Amino acid sequence: MNATEPIPFSILAIGLLPVVIVIATMVRWSQSVTEPLIGIVRMVIQLMLIGLVLTYIFKSENLLIVLLVCCVMVSAAAWIALRTIPRTMDHYICALAAIMFGGGLPLGIVVAFILKTDPWYAPKTIIPLAGMVFANGMNAVSLAAERFQSESRQPDISWQQARGTALRTAMIPITNGFLSVGLVSIPGFMTGQILNGAEPIVAARAQMMIMCMIYSAVGLSTIGYLALTTRRMEE
Repeated sequence: MNATEPIPFSILAIGLLPVVIVIATMVRWSQSVTEPLIGIVRMVIQLMLIGLVLTYIFKSENLLIVLLVCCVMVSAAAWIALRTIPRTMDHYICALAAIMFGGGLPLGIVVAFILKTDPWYAPKTIIPLAGMVFANGMNAVSLAAERFQSESRQPDISWQQARGTALRTAMIPITNGFLSVGLVSIPGFMTGQILNGAEPIVAARAQMMIMCMIYSAVGLSTIGYLALTTRRMEE
């Protein structure tokens, strides 16, 4: 089957078999499966809907629609990032600003100086890349927020130490990704290009760009969030 051909639902269902094994094991081990089941159902519904929506957006090539989609992405990312800690408006604004800046800066550099898309807001380029940077920024902020609050509760740890620990924790996944790429994993973007016929060396160069962009988004989003949340402590 060609990578660009649609996969029949009957075949796609085979991919759910390992998921069923995981869920069944969680039930057997007396673990709650409510959240995983909700996540799976939401994943299916959201991907089906986004597939339909992106089909329309890609055809329209409308700047306002692209900006609206990016705003929705950032707003949702900031909200989801704080699910592990008590949500407050102050924390939400910090997360929103951090993810918007942390993801927006490397995305803008890649689009303006490397890809040089025409038009610059081409939906087929902007939206997938924006999804990558904002999602990774979201995960990093979530890790940093949870770890910072956890460390801050320790009486013998200063807020500066808590901030440093939170930053290191948030950077672990992307650092592991850098260390394992090519040895343990072939990243998704590179895999997609190879499946679509690109030469592996060409796909590797594109993946370098993507990983540097994501690393910047993760680092800047985390630094931005921690800097904003601790700004009163520095006064």
